[in-house]
Amino acid sequence: MARRSLAWSRARRSTVVALTSLTLLAGAAQAAPSTAGQHGPRPPEVGKPSMDHGCARIEKSLPTLSDFPKVKSNMEQNPRDERRVAELLSKMTLAEKVGQMTQPEIAAITPDEVKQYSIGSVLNGGGSWPGKDKHATPQAWLAAADSYWQASVETRTKIPVIWGIDAVHGNNNVYGATVFPHNIGLGAAQDPCLIRDIGEATAEQIRATGQDWAFAPTLAVVQDDRWGRTYEGFSEDPRITRAYGYEAVRGLQGNSSRRIDEDGVIATAKHFIGDGGTIKGQDQGVNPSSKADMINIHGQGYYGALAAGAQTVMASFNSWTNTDLGINEGKMHGSKEALDTILKNKMGFDGVVVSDWNGIGQVPGCTNASCAQAINAGLDVIMVPNDWKAFITNTVAQVEGGQIAMSRIDDAVTRILRVKVRAGIFEAPKPSLREHAGSTKALEARKLAREAVRESQVLLKNNNKLLPLSSRAKVLVVGKSADSLENQTGGWTLSWQGTGNTNADFPNGTSILGGLKEQLGDANVTFSATGDVDPKGFDAVIAVIGETPYAEGVGDLTRRTLEAAKLYPQDLAVLDKVSGKGTPVATVYVGGRPLYANKELNRSDAFVAAWLPGTEGGGVADLLVRGRDNNGGYTGKLPYSWPKSACQTPLNPGTEGYDPLFKLGYGLRNGQTGSVGVLDETSPEFGCSPSGGGGNATEDLEIFNRTDVAPYKSYIGSPENWGGTEIGPDGTASHAELNVVQADVNVQQDGLKATWTGTGPGQLYMQNSTGPSDLRGYLNAEGALVFDVIVNAAPVNRTVLSVHCVYPCFSEVNATKLFTDLPIGVKSTVKIPISCFATGMDFENVNTPFLVYTDAAFSASFANVKWSPQAGKDPDAKACSDLT
Repeated sequence: MARRSLAWSRARRSTVVALTSLTLLAGAAQAAPSTAGQHGPRPPEVGKPSMDHGCARIEKSLPTLSDFPKVKSNMEQNPRDERRVAELLSKMTLAEKVGQMTQPEIAAITPDEVKQYSIGSVLNGGGSWPGKDKHATPQAWLAAADSYWQASVETRTKIPVIWGIDAVHGNNNVYGATVFPHNIGLGAAQDPCLIRDIGEATAEQIRATGQDWAFAPTLAVVQDDRWGRTYEGFSEDPRITRAYGYEAVRGLQGNSSRRIDEDGVIATAKHFIGDGGTIKGQDQGVNPSSKADMINIHGQGYYGALAAGAQTVMASFNSWTNTDLGINEGKMHGSKEALDTILKNKMGFDGVVVSDWNGIGQVPGCTNASCAQAINAGLDVIMVPNDWKAFITNTVAQVEGGQIAMSRIDDAVTRILRVKVRAGIFEAPKPSLREHAGSTKALEARKLAREAVRESQVLLKNNNKLLPLSSRAKVLVVGKSADSLENQTGGWTLSWQGTGNTNADFPNGTSILGGLKEQLGDANVTFSATGDVDPKGFDAVIAVIGETPYAEGVGDLTRRTLEAAKLYPQDLAVLDKVSGKGTPVATVYVGGRPLYANKELNRSDAFVAAWLPGTEGGGVADLLVRGRDNNGGYTGKLPYSWPKSACQTPLNPGTEGYDPLFKLGYGLRNGQTGSVGVLDETSPEFGCSPSGGGGNATEDLEIFNRTDVAPYKSYIGSPENWGGTEIGPDGTASHAELNVVQADVNVQQDGLKATWTGTGPGQLYMQNSTGPSDLRGYLNAEGALVFDVIVNAAPVNRTVLSVHCVYPCFSEVNATKLFTDLPIGVKSTVKIPISCFATGMDFENVNTPFLVYTDAAFSASFANVKWSPQAGKDPDAKACSDLT
C-alpha cells in the first residue's frame, strides 16, 4: 500500500510565494573558510522549516548566516541501533570493511564477486540496464537485484548489499516508467508539496524495480546558465532550493524519525558543495565563491535536505578555489574542510558521504583506483564503477601502511551500517518480495506527472490573449519537438545523455502533439515538423522548438552564446516559414535553461517556456487549449532569470547590472498579455569570448600521418572508459561500443578504421598529450580541418565532429549528413573550415583538434588528419551552414 494519499496536498497553492528579489544576499560578505582547528562563536542552527498546509514554505527571505549551521535532523540517532552497528563492526575484517565502502557498477561486477569481496553497494549508471537491455522489464531488474542481494547475505557477515540508481526525474532509467519534469520545471511550479508527491511516487517506482537508493535530489543553486546541468537545479533562487530539498527528501524517505519508510528509499543530497557556481558554468569546474556565498547560496538546499533526514550526501566534482580570498580547497572529493569539518562536524551529518562516478581520480595525486586523500577527507562510499578490485587492494594496503587510519575506516563503515539499519535493509526480504516489487501501477504516475507539467509551464508572452485557444480551434503544429518524447524528456532518460531514444521507447508517454490531438481531435490538428504547410486557414500555429538532449558537460555552453538561433538554427527557419502570414503563432520552448530567444519571441504572438516536461506532454496541451483540463490556466513563474542579450550571463538578482528580459519570478496568467514589444536581435558573430591575436598560420599542423604526429596521440572513449584508451602502436584499441584497427586509406595501413558497434556512445579522438596549444592562427588564416576518409557503413544516428579546448570547452558540427552523403568504400577528402567551430571555442587553448562521436552504428577509416591554413577558402571546403 502507498505510504500516504496524495490528496492531502491539493490545498498547497498557498505555499507559493511571488519571487521579486533575492533578499538573502544583502549581508553576504567575503571571508575565507575556517579550518578544523579554529574555535569561535557557537554556529547558527537550523531545523524543520516553517510549514504551510503540511509542506515547507518558500520563505520571502532567508537570514544571512555567519557560518555553516548545525542542522537538526529529523532522523534521530537510536542508541539501540548504535549498539547493533558497533557489534557488527567489531566482528568485521579490514577487507570486509573496505568491501562495504566500495561501489562498483552492475556491468562490471557479478553476484559471485559481490559475495567474494563483501561488497556493500552497487550502482547502475545512466544508460546501464540489466543484461544491457534498454527495454528490460521490472522482473528483469528484480532478478538482478535478487541475485546481488542473495550473494551478499551469503557472506560471512550477512550484510545485505544496497543498489543505487540515478532516479532524478522519476525512475528514468527504466522502460515504461513515468518520467516527471526535470527540476527546472518543478522550480517554476513553486510548489513544495508537489515535490514531496513526486518524491513519494519516485520511491515507489524504484521499489518496483528493486533498488534501495536514489541519487537524488540535486540541490545545485545554478548561477550561470551555460552549465550543462542547469536543468537539474530547481532554481537560481536558494529559497526555492531550501524548501524543495526538505520536501524531496521527505517524499523519497518518508517522515519517520527513526526509520526510512517501508516503501521509501534512501535519498541523496547532491552535489556537495558549490556545483552550481563554477566559472562560466563549466561542469566540474572551479567555484570561486566566498565562504559567505557558499554558506548562504550554495548551502541552502542541504540545510533543508539534512533537516528532513537525508541519509546520504554525494560529493561534488567541482573545486572550491579563490586564492584572492585565501580559499584553496581544490576538488571537493579531496577536501577535508568541506566533507569533514563543514558537513560532518559543523552541520552534524551522521550519514554516508558517497563519491561521484570516478570522482576520486580527479583529486591531485590520485587515480580512479587509489586515493587515500579522499578517504581521509571524509568519503565513506567510493563509487569506482570499473576499477573496484584495484581500489580494494590499494585501500587495504594504504590502511596497513598507515596512510589511512583504521579509525577513519571504522567511521566510514559505522555510517554505512547506520544507514542500512535505518533503511530496514537487515530485516527486509529479497527485493522481489518487497512493497511494490514488479508493480506496473507503481511505475506509472501519469496523473501526478501531468499535474506537475501543468504547474511548470511559464507564459512569457501572450499578445491579444491568444492563449488559451478555443477547444474548437483548428491548428497547424510545427517544430522538431512537437512529436519527440526524446526532446521532451531530455538528458538522464533511459540513457545518460537522453539521446538515442524514439517515441517507441516510451510506451506510456504522450508527446505534446499527442496531447493537442487529445484536446482538439485529430481532424483539427495538422502536423509538419519542418513547417512546410501554408498556415492560412488555421486558427493558430503552435511551434514546438528548443534544445535537444544532453547531460553534464556535454551540455556546457562555456564560451558559446546563449543564442537559441545559433544553437538551433532550424527552429528559427521553421518559425520564419509560418510567422507573419496572418495566422497567430504560439511558440512552446522545450529546453533545459533560459536562452536568448529574441528572434523567436519576435516571431511569436505567444511564448511558453515548457522546460523538459517528461513523458506527460498532455500537460503542456492542457494549458494551450481552453477546456476541462485547463485548471485555472498558467501559474508557473520563472525559476531562472531570462536573458535580454546573447552573452548576458551570469544573470542573477543582486548581481551588478542585473537587467534581464524577464526577471526571476516572472510569469503571466490567463488573460494577461505582458508588454513584450519588438526585441533587439543583435548577437555577437563568434560567441562571447574575446577574439583576436595569434597571428596567421602558414604551415600545416599535422595530427595523424600514418601514425600519431607528436605531441598528438589517438584514443577511443566510451562508457567503458571516458578517460580514454590510447590506440596502441599496432593501431588497435577496443571497447564494447567502439573498436579501432589499422586500415588502408591511401597506402598500406595509413589509417584508423573505427567501428561503432551500436551498443552505446563512443568517440575517436586525437589529443595533445602535453596540454593545450594556441591555434588561433589557423582561424585567422581561414584554415580548415582536413582529413581523408573512407565510409564503410553510414551512420544511423546523429554523428558529430568536434574540437575541444580542454573538455568541457568544445565546439562541434553535425557531420551526420556529411558522412551519409559520402560514397561507401571510396576515399574522400573532407575540409571543414575552422570558422565552423568558432562558436564556443577558445582557440588559444586547443588540446583536441579532432574528435568523432556517435552513439549508434557507424564505420569509417580516417587518415592524414591535419589543420591546413587557407584550406577553408578552397572550393571543395564544406559550408558551415551544411553542418548544423
